[in-house]
Formats: sequence, structure tokens, C-alpha cells
Amino acid sequence: MSAALKDTTEAALAELTGRVRHDLECLDYPAHQWVRAHKHSSGQHVYDAVIIGGGQCGLAVAFGLKRDKVENILVVDENPAGFEGPWITYARMVTLRTPKYLTGPDLGLASLTFRAFWEAQYGQAAWEKVEKIPREEWMRYLRWFRATLEIPVQNETKVMLIEPIERGLFRLQLSGAGAKAPLLARKVVLATGIQGGGEWHMPSFITSVLGKHLYAHTSGPIDYTPYIGKKIGILGGGASAFDNAQYAMAHGVSEAHVFMRRREMPRINPIRFMENAGFLKHFADLTDAEKYEAMDFFLNHSQPPTNDTFSRASAYSGFALHLGEPWQKVEEIPEGVRVTTPKGTHDFAFIVASTGLLTDVALRPELAAVAADIAHWRDVYTPPEGKVNRLIEDHPYLGPAFEFLPKTPAAADRLYGLFVFNYSALVSLGLSAAALSGLKFAAPKLSAGITRQLFTDDSREILADFLAYDQVEFVH
Repeated sequence: MSAALKDTTEAALAELTGRVRHDLECLDYPAHQWVRAHKHSSGQHVYDAVIIGGGQCGLAVAFGLKRDKVENILVVDENPAGFEGPWITYARMVTLRTPKYLTGPDLGLASLTFRAFWEAQYGQAAWEKVEKIPREEWMRYLRWFRATLEIPVQNETKVMLIEPIERGLFRLQLSGAGAKAPLLARKVVLATGIQGGGEWHMPSFITSVLGKHLYAHTSGPIDYTPYIGKKIGILGGGASAFDNAQYAMAHGVSEAHVFMRRREMPRINPIRFMENAGFLKHFADLTDAEKYEAMDFFLNHSQPPTNDTFSRASAYSGFALHLGEPWQKVEEIPEGVRVTTPKGTHDFAFIVASTGLLTDVALRPELAAVAADIAHWRDVYTPPEGKVNRLIEDHPYLGPAFEFLPKTPAAADRLYGLFVFNYSALVSLGLSAAALSGLKFAAPKLSAGITRQLFTDDSREILADFLAYDQVEFVH
């Protein structure tokens, strides 16, 4: 970008920032602060809410709370500033997979949408030419979003453990360059993305026999430079497999072979149906039986790559797709890795797994103090005989505002005030958290759940203040 164009772009964004702030002033009713300050006996500051994760979901939650006049909040993120979320870390698609016209973190404020961000810099005609949102531009938008709204984020801070101290008060143990003393918070939100409800799945038949220098998961950092001019193998047919195939070959890898157990490419993407407004907004209103049935259907359909990503990968002469060819064995060889399938053997310099994730709060170290208290779907709902889906069973069973629910009444106080706004909310609340598609509907539900607790926690004191209210208004 030339210096002149950069100056013009920065000026346009500065003007848009002013418009956003003016729009927020116009909507600033009621403007009164209402949350009562809480003090700890130690003298340590108590936040009304701490949001773990500074990506698109965490920023949207913070914005929602600020609009609801909850200002005593903090967002913490383990990454350096500007590197939150997957967009310039492990995501390797060229564009977002979602339609360009969707809205999300803006929470209904038109001047805060990505479209407004784009048009302010390049004009409406340029927006019409955009087919999908470029990945790096989405990250730049999120940086602008955070700065424009002045959202308080403490970067390079990893939450190691969430400890319930008493009902409605948690201590967060921290690590990282940005970490200071442990934090105290009345409400805690885990806005920790797709993997935040468990972990990325790496098959044991790979990890048990290969050195870590020979494999990676598509969700991890991968430097393809050492494999320029060499062959890599990719296990799994998810969208990220093709993202990595095209990315690797664009960076000099000579061949990228994608292996799938299925004999045919998945062609149906249920997410496209789930993105209609009724499904996004009201999935949580279905019965447990209906939710279970819907999620069983969804989880049994692998998300296909977008047409443009597949075309981009298959355009390379070194791309190969192996259908109906699961991996049976891997072994280390001097040149890298030998993969055995029912159809023969293949030698690669490096292998990559696109094998999805496992969802279970027991896998999350920050939840070690409360994981045993949290209700799972297997604890609450019994599906019809022969219809058990183990992936669903391991998901937490959440309340309507994304709150963890207790497995037993005795655990209720330990979980009170703990919310989960990541992909583990999928079964209970649909495609609403950790998915941009449903953010516009999900974030207000979460914000309302937090403010409801903050208000009812202090309802006696708030009511006493109301009954003692004696400010004179009429003076004639």
C-alpha cells in the first residue's frame, strides 16, 4: 500500500470511527450507570465480568455489556495484540466461508459493520465486487472494532484456572507476559473459540509412533518452508484440509495429497440452512429431543470445502484427492513419513491432520476446579434406543443464556456466574457461539443473562436505594 493510499485509508477510518461514536451517543439511553461496585475483603479490585478470549466473540460480548452499561469489565487473551483468534494464526483460507453480507459483532449498529468498514475505505462499487470477505481484512476490521469501541483487553494473558471462591465470585489464575496478580470477577465468560470447549483431535495412531516434527494439526502453527519442493499428506476431508492444501502449494510445496475415508466428497453443508434467521434465533426454543435429532444430523455431515477453495487447490498440478482411502498405519522413514492405506503406501516429507475436535469440559485445564460439577447432555437427556451420539453426549448442557448448569443441586453455587460462549454451546443453543453466522442473535442473549444476574444479585440493595430515592425534580 502506497503512503498516499495509506493516509487516505486511515483518514476514512478515522471519519467512520467518529460516525460510530456519534451513533452510539444517539443510542445512549438510558445513560445511567446502575451496577453496584463490589469490594473484596483483601482490597483487590472485583470485575463485574471478565471475558476470556479477545476474538470476534469476546469483543462482541464486551460491546454488548458496555451498551448495557456494564463498564467494569476486562477481556483477557493469550495472544499478542492484533493476533487474537484464528485469522492470521492458523486459519489458511483466502476468504471467510460465510456470506459477505452477514453481520455479527456490530450488534445491529450499521456504521460498525464490516460493510461500512469496507465502503468507507474503498467505496460502494468496490463492495459490490467483493465475493467473500478476505481473511486478513476481517482481522483488520476486528482490530479497528476493538480500538473504535475502546474495549479493555489485556493481551498475552492466559487463564490457567478458574476457581470458585463463593457464590458469584471467581478467582482467575494467570500466566503469560501480560499477567499480573490473579483476577477476581463476579461473572466469567469463556469466549474461547471453536476449540475452547475441548481440544483439537489428533489421532493416537499418529502421535504414538511419530516424532512431533513430522506432523501437525490444521489448527496449529505450520511452517511449510522446509517442505518447498516436497510432498505432504493431509488426513481428513474437512474444509481446513483443502485450505491447507492450497496454502501449502502456494508456498512452494510440490504436492499435497488429501485422503478421505468417504468414497464421495461431501456436498451438503447444513450450516447454509442453519443460517436462516429463524433457526439462528430460535434453535434454543426447541425441545431437547428436537435439538438432539438436529445435532445428530449436523454432526454426521462433514462440512465440504467451499467451491472456490476446492477449485483453488485442484488447480495445482501437485494436488491429489484420495477418496475411500483411510490411513491404516503411519511410520517414520528417513525421508519423513510412510502412510499405509488399503490401496498401498505413500511417502511424505510431512503430514497434516484435519481431524476435527473433541468437546468435553474435562479436557479444559482452566475448568479443572469445576469440570466435575458441570452437567453434560448425557446427564440430562436420554435419546431413543439406538440413537445415541457420543459427540453430543459429551457436550455441556447449558441454560438459555449460555450459563453452565450444575450436575447436582449441591454444585449450583460453584457454577453460578460462569458462562460459556464457545463452540461447546452448539448442541444446547445451536450455531450461535464461536460462529459468526449466529453472533447477532447470540451475543444479546448472553449479555441479558449476565445483566440479569448482576441485577438480581443486588436486587435487595437496588430496591433499598429506590425506596430511599428523594431527589427533587419539581422545583416550582
